[in-house]
Amino acid sequence: MTRGIALLIAGAVAAAFAPLPVQLAFAILGIGVVGMAHGAGDLAVVAPARRRMFLIVYALVSVTTLLWWTMDPAVALPAFLVASAVHFGIEDGAGDQPIERIARGVVLVAGPATFYAPAYAVLLRTAGGASSTLPSYTPFVAMAGGAAGAVLLALAWQRRDRHLAGGVAALLLMPPLIGFTLGFLILHALPQTTERRDRLGFADTTSYLRAVAPVFGGAILLAALVVALLLRFDTSGVRGLFAGIAALAVPHLLVTPWFEGNAIRRRPAAEARIGGYATARGSGPRP
Repeated sequence: MTRGIALLIAGAVAAAFAPLPVQLAFAILGIGVVGMAHGAGDLAVVAPARRRMFLIVYALVSVTTLLWWTMDPAVALPAFLVASAVHFGIEDGAGDQPIERIARGVVLVAGPATFYAPAYAVLLRTAGGASSTLPSYTPFVAMAGGAAGAVLLALAWQRRDRHLAGGVAALLLMPPLIGFTLGFLILHALPQTTERRDRLGFADTTSYLRAVAPVFGGAILLAALVVALLLRFDTSGVRGLFAGIAALAVPHLLVTPWFEGNAIRRRPAAEARIGGYATARGSGPRP
């Protein structure tokens, strides 16, 4: 277990016993800051000739998502959860294991409801608004999350995969905001950051973060503005958190795969480029 993961777990355990505002703060830090690092490299995996159009479409989808959350959160919420489950399954599951793909997608979205159904329903009602019918389906969501978690824990036992077991355990056993944050980081965001870093040829995560810092900073600023805007509709900040994540995640889910193609995979790892910087495996960015 790395020191970073150990610190995350320690912070999650402390936050799990704290009031909702502290749990929300942990979720904002974990999802909205640490979890954004892998998405900050989206621009780098798009061929330079396509980046202008990529940015235009990315911004349009982000703004559309935000407007949708503002006008009809009751529909935007389930659509976002389904899209997220599909994304997690495609990105994180083994290509030759469709059951694992499905279980990973389901557990990341539904796992926190397994043992915390009432708290999960409250979060859905707050995020989706008074007209949302999704909270009434929480018992079915909890059963789906539990079943998916059992499948993944069995796979983790078979493979002796402590990483998978730890992520699933966090999703099932911790309060929803804390469990999702920790499970999301362990099972998706941190491995995807490492994959993105290696794919672009950086020797270490620090070099990768330095190269994507302008995009990373802009994403954090946008998320903060979304949260501030939606505080007028929900003073708890929960809807703002969901909307801020969605405004950045939906274009990451839908737009980036459409534009990236094989732009980076077809190029030598030593010649990936981010903005005005080139990267070489083992050296980090160079002018």
